[in-house]
Amino acid sequence: MDRRTLIAATGGLMASALIANTSDASEAMIIRYEAMPSRYTAARNVSVWLPADYGKSNRRYPVLYMHDGQNIFGASHAYGGQSWRVDLAMEARQRAVAGSDAIVVGVWNTSTRRQDFSPAGVEAAMDDKLRARTAAEHEGPALSDGYLRFLVEELKPMIDRDYRTKPGKASTFIMGSSMGGLISLYGICEYPKVFGGAGCLSTHWTLLSAAESYSKPDLETPAMIQAFATYLKRKLPKAGQNKIWMDHGTINLDSFYQPYQLAMDQVFKDLGWQQGKDFESRVYVGADHNEASWRARLQDPLTFLMG
Repeated sequence: MDRRTLIAATGGLMASALIANTSDASEAMIIRYEAMPSRYTAARNVSVWLPADYGKSNRRYPVLYMHDGQNIFGASHAYGGQSWRVDLAMEARQRAVAGSDAIVVGVWNTSTRRQDFSPAGVEAAMDDKLRARTAAEHEGPALSDGYLRFLVEELKPMIDRDYRTKPGKASTFIMGSSMGGLISLYGICEYPKVFGGAGCLSTHWTLLSAAESYSKPDLETPAMIQAFATYLKRKLPKAGQNKIWMDHGTINLDSFYQPYQLAMDQVFKDLGWQQGKDFESRVYVGADHNEASWRARLQDPLTFLMG
């Protein structure tokens, strides 16, 4: 992989430009911004993947913002050495239908990942006991509002300024897995005029990860479902204006999500959202809670959200 170092056009940020190591030896490029500062959240790395034809045309591209950005391209920084290989998924889309690829912005997580991704509006809707337990396990209250302000007020303006994007809602998407799925749902609810679609894979509805939460899931399930339902009834965008993809597998952590997902599906329907048109909810039998499973089904949410 060829590496070049450059000073990014944005505020003198240091960035690395890498020729992506893809299956067809394309000229796709990943540009990495190191420790991008923010007024609203902790500094973090950001990786920007540019399609192979970016430097050869004047096209403008949709943009997909993805959480846990170190896990979505190569394996060198990925959790457990496994990545989504979103770059290969985008190249496959382009081979199948010309002009269907997009710029992908991978926002790396930090040591406060659970706080950054825990929806503050949902925590506010919890009863006192559940809110205290959630904050204790996450080592503090939700920081998601600041994280989203970073995406919307700082990162997206920079991306739209420095790259040839289609900046409108119809061409701006947000996606993640596990708690990254939660923050994607929260992001589109809080900023429905910014994000046209959200991909929520293996959405971590339980919010808690302590062993007792899963050995005895019924202890927390009703209260957590009620908190999410209360929030969505207040903040879910009007049907027909956005698209949301939700899914889960059936193995290990994903095996606990079904009662939550069924309840949320009903909330969506009660609010006028049509399944298959406005939202999708899928179960992948045999799929686990890991990058390999998300990689295997990535084309499904991409196609639903982006066409």
